[in-house]
Amino acid sequence: MRRPARRTTNALYGAGLAAALVLPAAVAPAQAAPLTRTPAGPGPLAYLPAADGEKGQELPGMPTSLDARAEAVACTPASKEKAGKQDWSRQRLDLDRLHRHTTGQGVTVALISTGVAPGAEGLGGRVTAQGEAADDCVGQGTFLAGLIAGDGGETPTLAGVAPSAKILALRGTDRRGQPDAGLVTAAVRAATAARADVIAVTVALPARDTALTRAVAEARGAGAVVVAAATPEPPSRGSAEEVPARAYWPASEPGVLSVADMLPAGTRPDKALPTGTVDLAAPGAGVVSGGPRGSGHYLGAGVAVATAYAAGAAAVVRAAHPDDSPAEAARRLAATAYPADIPQVDAYAAVTTVLGVPGAPGGQAERAAEPVALRDTSDTDRATGRAVLFVLLGSAGVLAVLWAGFAVKRARSRGWRPAGPAAADRS
Repeated sequence: MRRPARRTTNALYGAGLAAALVLPAAVAPAQAAPLTRTPAGPGPLAYLPAADGEKGQELPGMPTSLDARAEAVACTPASKEKAGKQDWSRQRLDLDRLHRHTTGQGVTVALISTGVAPGAEGLGGRVTAQGEAADDCVGQGTFLAGLIAGDGGETPTLAGVAPSAKILALRGTDRRGQPDAGLVTAAVRAATAARADVIAVTVALPARDTALTRAVAEARGAGAVVVAAATPEPPSRGSAEEVPARAYWPASEPGVLSVADMLPAGTRPDKALPTGTVDLAAPGAGVVSGGPRGSGHYLGAGVAVATAYAAGAAAVVRAAHPDDSPAEAARRLAATAYPADIPQVDAYAAVTTVLGVPGAPGGQAERAAEPVALRDTSDTDRATGRAVLFVLLGSAGVLAVLWAGFAVKRARSRGWRPAGPAAADRS
């Protein structure tokens, strides 16, 4: 009868060791999928996982630019996929609660990007495009316009920050999405002439340009809040582009709100380009919006995405506080941001917070009657929490199995007699 008992003990040990080895692999899929940057080329769209890592959010990636070396320009094709749910970025920005206070009615945002398709899903009737800006071959400008002022179309939960605001579309790039200082300067001047309330520059230039410096100063003097990307997007893999210096323009101009992208955890992406001081961070990974063709959805990432969200926040602030000067609006966005290494945009707090007088004792801001807190609502965090709980419970089970096997083996070696001095003597 000893051999069956030994086989039972060995089986228990084998099961425990197998569980210990298999458990980490079983847990890994429950955690967030690794974030992938959107493709930079015009070929077949890559399907990317959303930042929350859940099924149903694998969508084609929206490129930041098209291949500058290709002989022919192939525009980004229409997406055939629809998002299955609201993404983490809109939950993090608390847009549902924000829209009960303001939707940006009466505000115009000048978007300097790759252009915006005026008839795109969720933007119809609220886009004015100057010159070639109505032709958005890359698609990124239309994607960003949806984050600023889209109403979500058939999916209201995917509305932008200021869904009642108007968009003035201006080109700051060539048709392939390559930034150009002359185009950016001309766009800033056009936005100033049109008396835009917010000017969003979603490209970053590696060298300061005197004409652009003057144009930005004139825009601010005319009453615009200027928001700009703190850095360019990192060069794509295998690209011949050189990584520029640490200061970028017009984000480094005085009075301009510079914006960086952040992941669901509130940190910057690993390959983000370094720069100097950044005023604000906003969601910039796994973000869902539409494009210039069709009614499908894409996933976007990068500094331009974060800049669009910050511009939307500036739009709702200007709508809710029309008497504030551009400097006061910018101060409101900075003072109410969630405290972190780079303060994180909190549009709801910016709209509802009662700010104190600058320099007055007792603090700079008082929150509105309804308490405001940055809710950790991303599915990524919940998935990670579930994974940790599963690991703990599973580990406890493995230990129990191993201990049971050890106890059975010891008891069998003692002839099933109780442990103690007497048992030791008999052995």
